[in-house]
Amino acid sequence: MKSNSPDPIACDGLDGANLLAFLAALGTFRVLDETWPEAAVRMHWEERIGAWRPVFTFATQGTPEELLARLDAALRAYAPHAALRVDDNLKIPPERYRQYCREAVKAWLDSDSRASHFAAAFGVEVFTDNDGNIQDTSFRTMSGAGHQHFLKFMRELIEKTNAEHLREALFGPWQYRDPGPSLRWDPEDDRRYALRWREPSTDPLRTVRGANRLAFEAMPLLPVIPTHTRAITTGFTGQRSSDTFWTWPIWSRPIPLDVSRSLLSLKALLPAEKTNSRVELASRGIVAAFRTQRISIGKYRNFTPAEAIL
Repeated sequence: MKSNSPDPIACDGLDGANLLAFLAALGTFRVLDETWPEAAVRMHWEERIGAWRPVFTFATQGTPEELLARLDAALRAYAPHAALRVDDNLKIPPERYRQYCREAVKAWLDSDSRASHFAAAFGVEVFTDNDGNIQDTSFRTMSGAGHQHFLKFMRELIEKTNAEHLREALFGPWQYRDPGPSLRWDPEDDRRYALRWREPSTDPLRTVRGANRLAFEAMPLLPVIPTHTRAITTGFTGQRSSDTFWTWPIWSRPIPLDVSRSLLSLKALLPAEKTNSRVELASRGIVAAFRTQRISIGKYRNFTPAEAIL
């Protein structure tokens, strides 16, 4: 007997074991939740085509084409927003960042929360780095060297991404035919000479533009938190290139966005948590988890292929 529930929509282009794809799924979830509230969007993961793939369910009937159209319209509407215009990079003096946060709070009081969400994700001004700038998100992979700019690249992605880029990211297959910019969250972005057939400087970068565009919309779900000694980005452990890891969960039950936010910050996911962590994670519907290492390559950062830890 056929259920009267609306059909779920699987995004088979997104592999939950790939950091960029996982973040793109989260970004899709957050944008749909924000811009399509009547649909009461839920997301979970299913094993499909050899990997964990995100599946979206809705209170109202929708199609993949409608999902794509709504997502594209929402992302285009963000284009003129000031949330990403604080600077080209996150090397920002504390007082200037405080002013950015004040303006974001003022906008939030006027019912525009986008800047405040990104302000919480970008960094905190109560701690500074060795150069006297804010301690920023551990997801930052560049700071201007080699003309690679973290926030400027996000703005370029907003301008250059279209519906077909989003279609490839969500429904696949990933062709790696788009020129940059890339946010360096895909393990494929690690272009060290020893790992490649061709010399990297003469081998043009190719990426999946739509995945990068969707992925940075996940950042508000992963805020930077001040502790008593330093700033920590949600889900990260370690401080050096040799010991910095990010861990993420895969869950099998359809859940709303706020619940996914809670799962991303579970202590049981962290490397130090061994005792009974599997039992706790299973009790929350978590069926798999992955961990990637953030590494430094000269003046850039990259992320390694993920290891399954559950």
